[in-house]
Amino acid sequence: MIVLGRSLGSLTAAALLARRDFRVLVLGNGERPPVYRFDTRWLGRRAFSLLFAATPVFRRVLHELAQTPQFRRRVSALDPMFGVLAGEHRLELPPDVDRFGREVEREFPEVRQLVDEFYATIAEVNAAADAAFEREAVWPPGSLWERVETGQSAAMLPFERGERAFDLLAKFPSGHPFREIAAIPAQFGVHLASPVADLPALALARLHGSWARGVMALRGGEQEFSAFLAERIEAHGGVCQFDRRVQSLVVQGGRASGVVLDGDEEVTGATAVVTNQWGESLAELSRGEGVTRAAERDWPRLTPEAGRFVATLVVKRAALPEPLPEETFILPPGAPRDPRRPVVHLQKVWPAPRADNTFADDEALLVAECLLPMRGAVTLLEARRAVTDVLEAELPFLREHTVLLDSPHDGLPLEDHTTGQLREMDRLHLVGAAPGAEPMERLWSVDRPGYRGLAGEPVRGPIPGTYLVGPTVLPALGQEGELLAAVSAARLITRRDRARQRMRQKLWSKLEST
Repeated sequence: MIVLGRSLGSLTAAALLARRDFRVLVLGNGERPPVYRFDTRWLGRRAFSLLFAATPVFRRVLHELAQTPQFRRRVSALDPMFGVLAGEHRLELPPDVDRFGREVEREFPEVRQLVDEFYATIAEVNAAADAAFEREAVWPPGSLWERVETGQSAAMLPFERGERAFDLLAKFPSGHPFREIAAIPAQFGVHLASPVADLPALALARLHGSWARGVMALRGGEQEFSAFLAERIEAHGGVCQFDRRVQSLVVQGGRASGVVLDGDEEVTGATAVVTNQWGESLAELSRGEGVTRAAERDWPRLTPEAGRFVATLVVKRAALPEPLPEETFILPPGAPRDPRRPVVHLQKVWPAPRADNTFADDEALLVAECLLPMRGAVTLLEARRAVTDVLEAELPFLREHTVLLDSPHDGLPLEDHTTGQLREMDRLHLVGAAPGAEPMERLWSVDRPGYRGLAGEPVRGPIPGTYLVGPTVLPALGQEGELLAAVSAARLITRRDRARQRMRQKLWSKLEST
């Protein structure tokens, strides 16, 4: 099996296939690691929140990999799970229900009952969704039998009449700030560019619930999580070559039969090719060869309409108020909101990690993320300043305590304040960064969403023998959608090999090693 990409979906699928005794080769395919550095200081390339740790599909993955106790030792629970800075309002969502009740009573006493009803609905929806996603099935289903099988699980899901996210918030007064406070965490958790109000009600409940029912954190963030899965892949005989990429996809007999790597002349053969990219990328790699007529006729049309713009800062600890949560959403004041002042998702890593595996107690790493439309009021070259303006409005001492400021996406020089004076450093001085602008993670628009309004592209790729496990498969479910796609692809591949399927059944044990 050849797996392309180093995302959550790709690494999960690779780990499962390696565990099931397939020979797995993972290629980074041009995707860069989560961090890069200047001198000895790490900088974040993207924000990463561990929103899937409590999902049943991830528990099943850990169980099969026999890593549940090991993973529990690595993670810690965030308290509060996230905070919101919205003009004059300050709200935190702690794990303790009574503490959260006091927060709501202080900030929004007029809607206290509505907030309680909202979270009661969220809890009911997530309990039903947990029961549905706990079963093995292919999400989204493709064949007739898969539709029957998945339909038995989907029958447990609420909102059968296609209710939208707006319906969950309809009881709140029009323009009330809690509407936005409830929607913003879901907006940053979804892979769609559409407004939250247009999402299925199930997607809003699931996405907000992933923030509200216990957010876990790894000290090493996405880098540690990727290393955890790569370790499992290699422990079962797989090979990870994150610095290699595919030049072309080879098709024989109408099926994908291997790839040609950059710098190679010979074909690296494979039974299947799994990728976290969208379907069109496979067609480009094969130069259109092997794409089925059904895919040419019926393939869903996805359009990238926005991206996740990230600005990363190293700041002195004195710049940050002591109670600032590790996950914070900053909503600039004003109604209607100034389109040049975006909502910002801010992650705080303190103490700041260093390249020599030490930590700087007097510094913190901040990763600030905003959702940037492809055609909007803020251009890519203006986005860094727009993000820092929003941060400085809430953290007034930030500018004078900034040590480094950069963004991997705008191609502008890194701003170095270590000497007390601004020095603009060319990107060639950054280790692990591109010399120019790097593409943002894309957010998609789906023309006619698929299964239950949650799906985009199918798990089976447009070329037989290829499988998709990226954010385009179940974009409305965010990270959980990537996991469901990865588990579904692994299930389809395993089901094709009856010998390994029988072997897996014989070797299966519900006992996990510690």
